[in-house]
Amino acid sequence: MKNLSWFNKVMFFLNIVLTLVTFIAYVLPFLAPKSFPLLSVLTLFMPLFFIFNALFFIYWAFQFKKQLVVSGLVLLLGITFINKFYKFSAPKFSVEEDDFTVMSYNVRLLNVFKWIDRDDVPTDIVGFINEKNPDILCIQEYAPSANIDLKVYPHRYIFTTGDKIKGGQAIFSKFPIINQGNIIFPNSNNNVVFADIKKGKDIIRVYNMHLQSIKISPDVNEIDENIDVINQQKSQKLFIRISKAFKQQQQQAEIFATHKTECTYPIIICGDMNNSAFSYVYRSIKGKMKDGFEEAGTGFGSTYKFRYYPARIDYIFTDEKMTVKSFESFPSFINSDHFPILARLSLE
Repeated sequence: MKNLSWFNKVMFFLNIVLTLVTFIAYVLPFLAPKSFPLLSVLTLFMPLFFIFNALFFIYWAFQFKKQLVVSGLVLLLGITFINKFYKFSAPKFSVEEDDFTVMSYNVRLLNVFKWIDRDDVPTDIVGFINEKNPDILCIQEYAPSANIDLKVYPHRYIFTTGDKIKGGQAIFSKFPIINQGNIIFPNSNNNVVFADIKKGKDIIRVYNMHLQSIKISPDVNEIDENIDVINQQKSQKLFIRISKAFKQQQQQAEIFATHKTECTYPIIICGDMNNSAFSYVYRSIKGKMKDGFEEAGTGFGSTYKFRYYPARIDYIFTDEKMTVKSFESFPSFINSDHFPILARLSLE
């Protein structure tokens, strides 16, 4: 410290603060949000912590300063977390006849409220689905009133709630559905649907979930408006609202985990979890299952249209008995506040 300029001393102090906050964020996925509701919000900023630590590492490295060890150690210890944020490459697999594809997509009620100022959104979505032609399609925030044509799927399970505008979750399949059901969450409009799908001699259970929203708009202007409302209603501060949503998500994850343990079939979980891959909820739901993006994705795998930030809150998890041969997200296809994700799978 004595050999550092006053500017570098300030920079090193900030580096130490960042390091401590990052270490706290590393621990939070193992701690229930009910115990530390406000701290759990830090998991949303984990990618920023990686970026800032990397910048500090580069800053000290250019000056040949030993202070680079601080951020270097943080990045090294967080290597498994970094893998959830960005993938440099993916393994190559051959396409086999028994492979099948699964798509998950939050369609935001197919634009029935005209969030996007276009009339062709439902048609575009159907065209995209037909182009990618997934064998199993999981849709969150599905709206029957949009009357989209998905006749290519002879088997389906749709569960909706609501009065004037019904919305909910739907599973479409080219393979027969032999059993179906839903999981209702208390004090929430969110839920999970499932279908037991018979593919050849195998039966696979597919869960389609939509967990409690943290209600952050992807549009910066709308966020500003929301914050103004929160300032007017002082009891509704942003961090408190998010932490409450995280606690509710924890309860929903626990209900789901109990249901999942009763299933004897290989499982696929699709859906919008409204939380990052660094969260307790993600860790709780994923368990020992494979994350499609981690297995075969590349880049950031962004799934949510949040300006300036590559948010990944939609997932395809697969049973350990399955191989994820490819995984794609489609951030250029903007017909919702979410992007579709697609995985090619094989069952061992």
